[in-house]
Amino acid sequence: METRKCQSIGYVALVVRDYDEAVEYFTNALGFKLVEDTPLGGGKRWVLLAPPGSVETRLLIAQASTPEQTARIGDQTGGRVSFFLHTDDFQRDYREMLARGVKFCESP
Repeated sequence: METRKCQSIGYVALVVRDYDEAVEYFTNALGFKLVEDTPLGGGKRWVLLAPPGSVETRLLIAQASTPEQTARIGDQTGGRVSFFLHTDDFQRDYREMLARGVKFCESP
């Protein structure tokens, strides 16, 4: 009998300029939920965010701590799309994000 594995992506790390700035943006502009914000000492924090209704995957934000990390903020994937947000109502979410000040590179 073959044993089946169950795996999933738990956290996706995103390097940011500032923890509080990122939390503000993701919660207020995108409507994400702050799942955890735990101080780790030395200015580091364990910060997890989740989009509305998400039960598995979380966004782990990590504040840049070196010049190399800082240089990659906003370009962590070399200009490629890095995240795909699934929704049950695209137009609703698009309108809400526009109303919250989210700037899109192009119209859908």
